Amino acid sequence: MALFEYSGRDTKGNLISGSMETSSLETAMADLRGRGIMPSKIVQGKSGSGIAWFDNLNKQFQDMQLPKITDDDLIMFCRQMHALMKSGIPLLRAIEGLGDSTRNERLKRMLGGVSSQLQAGSDLATSMAQQKEFDSLFISMIRMGEATGRLDQAFHQLVMHLEQEKDTKKRVVATVRYPSFVIGAIAVALLIINLKVIPAFSTVFKQFGADLPWPTKLLIGTSNFTLAYGWYLLAIAIAAFYGVRRYISTEKGRWRWDRLKLKLPLVGGIFERITISRFTRPFAMMLDAGVPLIQALGVTGRTVGNAYVGGKISSMTQGIERGDSLLNTAANTQMFTPLVLQMIAVGEETGNVSELLNDISDFYDQEVDYDLKKLAENIEPILLAIMGALVLILALGVFLPMWDLSSAARG
Repeated sequence: MALFEYSGRDTKGNLISGSMETSSLETAMADLRGRGIMPSKIVQGKSGSGIAWFDNLNKQFQDMQLPKITDDDLIMFCRQMHALMKSGIPLLRAIEGLGDSTRNERLKRMLGGVSSQLQAGSDLATSMAQQKEFDSLFISMIRMGEATGRLDQAFHQLVMHLEQEKDTKKRVVATVRYPSFVIGAIAVALLIINLKVIPAFSTVFKQFGADLPWPTKLLIGTSNFTLAYGWYLLAIAIAAFYGVRRYISTEKGRWRWDRLKLKLPLVGGIFERITISRFTRPFAMMLDAGVPLIQALGVTGRTVGNAYVGGKISSMTQGIERGDSLLNTAANTQMFTPLVLQMIAVGEETGNVSELLNDISDFYDQEVDYDLKKLAENIEPILLAIMGALVLILALGVFLPMWDLSSAARG
């Protein structure tokens, strides 16, 4: 946010001056026109001093307290907008009506901002672009819907896209829920054993001074190491976690991490298929909406959720600009399977690229569903083997010396 100082005249010709905080000069001009002020001068002032800084900090704090806009909120918003636009309701009235009826305070505030921009004379795509909740794919679809007079159809396509994304997320979460629970339980059990159980047995074994078997030595050594250096290990783990997160948040780090995800065992292929599906379906949707090929590639490259694959897709625009076909540019990226390339080739020959891309997306959605079920089946025996090994070491480490001591006492 930046502080802008302005002067101008209202509808009655009176001289008005003051200051306001907003994201850009264009937004400041639109806000002033929305209030009936014709600005004659707008200059950016110092936003880091006094009351302006405090107001900005207070606004950020209030924004943090607002509930997030969920996928369900966006889906319901698009469904309602589709119905309202199809019924011929005026756009401004539709936005204001949804803003008044929604229960999500963040969405209400966002729609209020869109309404203000519309009153100032902006179109819907530009008004939504000022909000952080809408990605470039969303904005491009709305802009094309406005340009072609098919805004209701644009919202309908966005509903299908958002529902597909939500369904994919649900399937991934459902697959990793059980392994995450088991791994968490194992971690808690190991922590309790190392901090409470093993030290108690270690004191008993030391009193007898007997020669301990290797499983017992392993458990005691691990427990002593955890007790002596546990806080250091925790500090290192937390620092490493935040360090990796910060590195991944950079452009270079995100690119490397997204590239690494595609090569991970068991899950790398799933990530790749999800990414391809996230490219083909929105790309087909934008082509159906009349978005130019180069623009559609650029937008989908930024919205696939993988910086490495997105960069490859965005690089296809250079080949298209040179006059190459979509098939050749896709093949040069070395990111697409022969099936995808074959479908693109058939689509270019028949003029039905978008239809065949939708078929590809449907195929990969089925493949992802199968892979996720197979992943759960493959992870379960691995987790059982890990748990069995831990129980075996624990049992041998605790009971073997107890058996030796009981035998020595009887002998």
